[in-house]
Amino acid sequence: MVNQTYTADVLVVGGGTGGTAAAIQAARRGAKTILVSEFPWLGGMLTSAGVSVPDGNELEAFQTGLWGAFLQELRQRQPGGLDNSWVSFFSYDPRIGAEIFADLVQELPNLHWITGEVPLEVFRQGDSITGVRFADFAVTAKIILDGTELGDLLALADIPYRWGWELQSEWGEPSAPVTFNSLTQRYPVQAPTSVVIMQDFGEAVAPEIPAAPNYNPSQFTGAWDGYGAETFLNYGRLPGGLFMINWPICGNDYAEGVGRLIESDVSRGEFIQESRWHSQNFAHFIQKQLGRRYGLAKKVFPHTPTAFALHPYYRESRRLVGLTTVREQDILPIAGGRVASIFNDASFCVREAIAVGNYANDHHYPGVQFPLQPKSIRWGGRWTGTPFTIPYSCLIPATTDGFLVCEKNISVSHIANGATRLQPVVMGIGQAAGMAAAMCVELNCQPRDLPVRALQTALLEDNRSKALIIPLFNLPPNHSDWRHWQLYYLNNPQAYPVSGDCALPSGNEYPDSKALIRESNCFKGIFYRLSQQEYRFTVTAPAAYQGQNWQLVTLRSHIDQQLGAYHHEQLVTLWGRQNHFANWLLVEHLNEG
Repeated sequence: MVNQTYTADVLVVGGGTGGTAAAIQAARRGAKTILVSEFPWLGGMLTSAGVSVPDGNELEAFQTGLWGAFLQELRQRQPGGLDNSWVSFFSYDPRIGAEIFADLVQELPNLHWITGEVPLEVFRQGDSITGVRFADFAVTAKIILDGTELGDLLALADIPYRWGWELQSEWGEPSAPVTFNSLTQRYPVQAPTSVVIMQDFGEAVAPEIPAAPNYNPSQFTGAWDGYGAETFLNYGRLPGGLFMINWPICGNDYAEGVGRLIESDVSRGEFIQESRWHSQNFAHFIQKQLGRRYGLAKKVFPHTPTAFALHPYYRESRRLVGLTTVREQDILPIAGGRVASIFNDASFCVREAIAVGNYANDHHYPGVQFPLQPKSIRWGGRWTGTPFTIPYSCLIPATTDGFLVCEKNISVSHIANGATRLQPVVMGIGQAAGMAAAMCVELNCQPRDLPVRALQTALLEDNRSKALIIPLFNLPPNHSDWRHWQLYYLNNPQAYPVSGDCALPSGNEYPDSKALIRESNCFKGIFYRLSQQEYRFTVTAPAAYQGQNWQLVTLRSHIDQQLGAYHHEQLVTLWGRQNHFANWLLVEHLNEG
């Protein structure tokens, strides 16, 4: 029974990465906003799903918008910093992330957050979505956004969506299968993971982790072969002796009967329980193999058992049938280049771009190696991915008004979803969707009628968290000409360089280098070039580090260029931060000699 009906300008259903960003941005723009979440933590993949070692958009030039603001806040709040793992440059306690999002929401008086609720019914008037019913209340709004983890509003509203694979004949994607087969049948979508946080107790005193039903140690045999136990644990190391266990090799990815996630509430609950058992069994296996020094973490998540994430990390959901669809071709590099095309008349062009991603295309199917067209590049001494753009039109249903999506549920192919699903790009999608929703209210128009250039300008000029539209490796957001170059390539997409570097004066990219020197550690040593984008550094000073060997990496374009120009066995002085668990120095400034 509906006991109360709220009214709002904007309703966001789902408090995940995209939904949280959308609600914050809509409210900051001035819209009366209601955010309804299932879980007591906001942030989804970044917090409640436990994946607090995010991938993608790691280069400094891509740390913009709410994603960049989130990183800045983490740097202020996370004791010991973010250099804790080797799979990512950012590793933090998920409790810190949840606090940040809660604070961002609570500072906005026009944003009303309701937690512990899931959508039960969607209200329609003709082709428009007008409201959503929950257990004992309803919300009507001018614009409604689906920020749920699995695209639940799409199903409730009977909005056309995709689930599963598309064949190569659909869009000509080079990595798509030619025919449906045993893989596409067994794993219609990528495997979710129920993340578990383990803890180093320092001695062999951790409580014993019991095996869950159907424990089969052979499922995990060889999980860290080729890495070693210490490197395996450091993959997702968090501050405070914690370890994020989200391991794809004979680990805790789980996808048996994954189609149950969208069949019914009961079948979804069964899958989630099995997924958590699978992670419990993996933790049990780790403890059996590595000893009672390692156990389940205490008091991390706000439920029982406290070591397990509030919900699985879903890599794929229902996917909207939108005005346009992001395909594999739209995320792959230009021939001979380091970036994806931003000018593609066959699908969409940069004049629709509202968010940027750069992650490699990565698919998870337990026990299966699925080949994909490469979109990785070496940059700054480490692997990263070809940057690409997300078009506004893939957030808009083909035939429904009053509605936007803002999560992994955008209009994207199954293949391309492997690159668009990552936390930073989803946060960018959410920010753009929230801005669009608020502007639709201001202009009294439907999302499909919103002028995209007005949306892009609003994102570029946002006074709190200006957001990237055009990916340029050498254009940091604090550069005085940042807006100029963003608009230049929006207006002249055919001039976009295949290198991804705009024509900035040399040495003028980073105006804050002196501040970074003050905040970093100084080292002297010998530079070794192992390959074109692989560097080693042997420390000669200070004496406490003499003789140590470190990999050199950077997130800054001008440092990448300097490293690329250095000679083998050259003496250098550099300033940077050590990551002992990845055995690298993150270089922020350097000089010769």
